[in-house]
Amino acid sequence: MEPRQHRTVINDAEIAWYEWGRPGEPLIFLSHATGLHARCWDAVVSHLDGFHVIATDHRGHGQSSNTPPYSWNQFGADLIALIVELDLSDIHGVGHSMGGHCMVQAAASEQERFRHLTLFDPVIMEPSVYAMAPRRAGRQHPVAKRRNAWESPQQMIDKFKDRAPFSRWHADVLRDYCHYGLVRDDEIYKLACPPDVEAGIYTSSMDMNIFDCIRSVEIPVTVVRAEARGLEAAAKDFSASPTWPGLASQFADGHDKYLPEYSHFMPMENPALAASLIASGVTHHQVA
Repeated sequence: MEPRQHRTVINDAEIAWYEWGRPGEPLIFLSHATGLHARCWDAVVSHLDGFHVIATDHRGHGQSSNTPPYSWNQFGADLIALIVELDLSDIHGVGHSMGGHCMVQAAASEQERFRHLTLFDPVIMEPSVYAMAPRRAGRQHPVAKRRNAWESPQQMIDKFKDRAPFSRWHADVLRDYCHYGLVRDDEIYKLACPPDVEAGIYTSSMDMNIFDCIRSVEIPVTVVRAEARGLEAAAKDFSASPTWPGLASQFADGHDKYLPEYSHFMPMENPALAASLIASGVTHHQVA
């Protein structure tokens, strides 16, 4: 089922967001990872019949405007403002990677609007890492050199389908990633999230100490972690999980689910499993 697309101006950026199902059904709000976009959730949503689902393109991604700044706290502030603007309540928040980080920010700010969080490998590292000196200065993330000119979405699919980590993705997710993650520019297609923007987002990941927010979240939180190989592995390989194994214990009502058979991109690899975990969270944390 194709979603209904909307656009709302939030904090000087035009934010695109998508809606499936009907208001009044249990509400699931989806937040995507760096460099991805809302339509990467389509395959997951296809397994969520009977739910009202909303997914947003963060600024600089998908169909939202390329309006700086592109910081993790700005993405969180946008998410909070959109939730307030739409006056949403009884939210089951779901975030992947950076999107999970943002969903924690939103739940800390607007806790009365949330019922439960499901965080897929939310790129939250152990507290000591945030005490280190800022890493942004003088460093360029290798993603800044990504190819940014394509003849068509199909050319991008053909290039990526046999290359890690995309070779592990469900074919429908890879198709949606390429089709909705490119914008037409004269005779070529370019990434909706430009490589320099994506690189800047990665290098700013520790500019905000998310543990200030974590301590404020009292609703149930499920942390779904992928294969743990340490921070050094995660810095070199996007498929490795950078999420701290002890993260769930830092929430007042946190629950850890470790799935070492999957990579950091687990929702892209098994959309049906991701949907099952999300639906289970909704079932167990419905309005009393």
